[in-house]
Amino acid sequence: MDMIHIRAVSPPGLTDEVVGLLVDDPCVLNLIVQRDAARNPDGDSIACDVLTGAANDVLHRLRGVELDQRGSLVIEPVDMAFSGRASEGGRRALGPLSRAPVWEQVEARIRSEGRYPPSFYLYLVVAGMIGSVGIVTNSQILIVAAMVVGPEYGAIVSVALGIDRGHRAMVRSGLAALGTGFLLTVVVTFLFALLIRGFGLQSEAFDRGLRPVSNLINTPNFFSVAVATLAGIVGIVSLTEARTSALLGVFISVTTIPAAADIAVSTAFTSWSDVRGSVIQLLVNILVLIVVGAATLKAQRAIWQRVGLRRDRRRRAGGES
Repeated sequence: MDMIHIRAVSPPGLTDEVVGLLVDDPCVLNLIVQRDAARNPDGDSIACDVLTGAANDVLHRLRGVELDQRGSLVIEPVDMAFSGRASEGGRRALGPLSRAPVWEQVEARIRSEGRYPPSFYLYLVVAGMIGSVGIVTNSQILIVAAMVVGPEYGAIVSVALGIDRGHRAMVRSGLAALGTGFLLTVVVTFLFALLIRGFGLQSEAFDRGLRPVSNLINTPNFFSVAVATLAGIVGIVSLTEARTSALLGVFISVTTIPAAADIAVSTAFTSWSDVRGSVIQLLVNILVLIVVGAATLKAQRAIWQRVGLRRDRRRRAGGES
């Protein structure tokens, strides 16, 4: 059974209103109130478990009375729970909504990926260098490794969330991180590729123009757009459902880091047509992932909102009859 745990600190004057919002809700379990038990901030301690499908509504009500601003509000996932009969009424009341994602958790998960410490740029550069080795040695395994190491999808999905929520600062910071990160990756990888060329470390096949890995990367076509579109959908859905295995599949299916690496390698080896193809590939993939990500977020919210409205209509109809 899926549920979340809520810990809150409420000012004494707000506690009765908060408890009133929770106590009669069949989806709220194990409600505990301790008067004057909390410090920093001072106030009353409130704890409860909420069935996941009702979490969005419960959190909306709590934030509606400004509990998160006047006190404190903490959300934790519950890994395992045995509640017996206590949750049966809540599950019946929720119906299909019991499988709805908790949007506060989803957005927190995306925002945590939308921070850009120095390690973000380090991972991006290292991924580009690994990709460059994969290109000059025609090693598809190293290309996959570069995709897994690259952290760029966190910035991409952060931009998508910013578009979905109309948060311009989030969009600007994500785009700035992507622009700076990929520029730095191309420059450093270019210098690395010059070193490879200077010492003649590239494979003989690559030197003779047999470059199947590079050609796959720098040839954007219909399938590039199709794969990026599908990966964008799966990436957002995996984030809303916290499915890390599916998210990993997105990392190794979209040609972003390999395209940046190929820009650098092709420049170092003066293959200008390949540079042009890789630039197009990189821009197309990033743009498609952002647009599809934002659209998928909006679609999921709309779908679950419609499910909730349909449930409410059925409940009202049942009450009237």
